[in-house]
Amino acid sequence: MKALCWHGKGDIRCDTVPDPVIQDGRDAIIRVTACAICGSDLHIFNGVIPGMESGDVLGHETMGEVVEVGKDNKNLKVGDRVVIPFTISCGECFFCQRGYYSGCERSNPDHRKAAKLWGHSPAGLFGYSHILGGYPGGQAEYLRVPYADVGPIKVPSHLTDEQVLFLSDIFPTGYMAAEFCDIKPEDTIAIWGCGPVGQMAIRSAFMQGAARVIAIDTVPERLDLARSLGAVTIDFHADDVYDRIQALTGGRGADACIDAVGTEPDSTSSISAMIDRVKVATFMGTDRPHVLRQAIHCCRNFGTVSIVGVYGGFLDKVPFGSAINRGITMRMAQTPVQHYLPKLLRLIEEGAIDPSFVITHTGSLEDGPELYKTFRDRKEGCIKVVLKP
Repeated sequence: MKALCWHGKGDIRCDTVPDPVIQDGRDAIIRVTACAICGSDLHIFNGVIPGMESGDVLGHETMGEVVEVGKDNKNLKVGDRVVIPFTISCGECFFCQRGYYSGCERSNPDHRKAAKLWGHSPAGLFGYSHILGGYPGGQAEYLRVPYADVGPIKVPSHLTDEQVLFLSDIFPTGYMAAEFCDIKPEDTIAIWGCGPVGQMAIRSAFMQGAARVIAIDTVPERLDLARSLGAVTIDFHADDVYDRIQALTGGRGADACIDAVGTEPDSTSSISAMIDRVKVATFMGTDRPHVLRQAIHCCRNFGTVSIVGVYGGFLDKVPFGSAINRGITMRMAQTPVQHYLPKLLRLIEEGAIDPSFVITHTGSLEDGPELYKTFRDRKEGCIKVVLKP
């Protein structure tokens, strides 16, 4: 089959690789009908995610049709149309039983590597390094899905692939980011990053009752889309973000702040952001937490900072003194996608949201390597890429 494979920093190719096969009775094989390039995939493309090996199949936003089912899988049958969560979860362990599917204790065969880095291992993920299981991803013609009696959600035929594909990651992640804010009707929510997750967080914050959303970015097309959703926007190249948020909130600060950027913010946004980039480039640091620093400072006393942008290691000069002295609550997670799926599918079916609004580019797997570059370089107004194998 054809698949998009990583061969080093900036080197992604459409290769021919072996078709996946059933390895466990709970497995399923799906024929991929749609997959997407995620902002998290750009961290791999840019070479900042450890544990990648040449030839690894990428992709963790995937859906398709079931073509084969393991003997112990009673939940799926051949022909079912399903969306695959990016988190691989057994459904039976301590964490899965409590709804914390992204903390699954059983799904990461490389759990010792993860524990050395983070103290404990989270769940395995599709297409996201050998620290998180080394599972082949879904930017491919076919995908093997472990624990397929737990993860995939069946989707109705009257909804298009484009409407439901983002149930795999960015819609649940944006929704969770807003949910972490415990939004009250009068609240102002500030969101850093107007990429796909940020756009989903904007929509989700309004759906959860926010009075106002402030969206921070510098890419014109992203800011335009945020404004079309009802957000007040700040271009961080044109304005001082802290000063603008202070002015918009009467000096109090945002009730909650969402970091939907993570470890690779725009390095030209401030001196501290440029210093972070130098530290990472010279192996003096692992992450670039400029946005997190700013979000903490811009949050009101006893507000919440919600973190869904990807960080991988140790963060330098995070203003923890500000957070503790002002009573800031921090909430963060890899999204336990399965927990959110029934509710979010229902919202799509009811017409409350059509997640396809973020799609700007489509193509084939063969187009994938160039579309990775287009997405990374923000060319042609690119906000979200969907691939059709």
